Amino acid sequence: MNDWPELWKDLPLAVIDVETTGLDSAEDRIMEIGIIRFEKGEIIESYGRLIDPERPIPEDATKVTGIKDDDVAGKPKFAELANEIYERIQGVGLVAYNLSFDRGFVRAELERCGLEWPEDAPTLDPLIFARQFFKNSPRKNLSTISKLLGIPLEEAHRAVHDAEVAGKVLYAFEDRLPESLEQLLVLQAQWEAAQASEMARNWRGFDAGGGLGSSMDQPIGLGPAYIYGDEADPLRALFMSVPEAPRE
Repeated sequence: MNDWPELWKDLPLAVIDVETTGLDSAEDRIMEIGIIRFEKGEIIESYGRLIDPERPIPEDATKVTGIKDDDVAGKPKFAELANEIYERIQGVGLVAYNLSFDRGFVRAELERCGLEWPEDAPTLDPLIFARQFFKNSPRKNLSTISKLLGIPLEEAHRAVHDAEVAGKVLYAFEDRLPESLEQLLVLQAQWEAAQASEMARNWRGFDAGGGLGSSMDQPIGLGPAYIYGDEADPLRALFMSVPEAPRE
């Protein structure tokens, strides 16, 4: 932590959002990226690019994002943008709403180009904080949380807009979070572990009760929508897909 500011609000942030052809970072590709640089809560740079994913865009991805094959025809491939994307994530804290998804795709794309994700950079995920602060909200996706906070999201599921709003959501939590960057990272790790444990317990209990888990030999078609923002929690997405039992 010696190379980073003591206070997280003094840390320059690159907030990242990607729109992709699917869910598997090993097989699917990025078709749009947005990187918004914040300093002390202010937007310093807005970077967004449509990207040729080098494969047809599935219909499900188009339904969510509105991005079609025609929109990316003739656009640069990721390899052509790799260096400028890489430069924008150096020497900054890295933020994404549902970080593991965006990080997985950007890391995979960089590695294809012989570059590396900056593993030593502090990383923040506003979704973890949203889960903690809005426990009673049935959905924790970016659209829902931004609305609860009064932050407009003009064009959901487009990379630049989602990245900008994700950054604003993080700063909206400022008064509820420790000022120290080191303390914030520790707290985030604790909350993330507790949330994962709770979801695992809920899943085991649901399975033991003869619910969805009792027939896991049948394939479950989540589709891309939950990861794109309709519901960021995979297990919660499963729970919400099951009809409620009729009340007596």
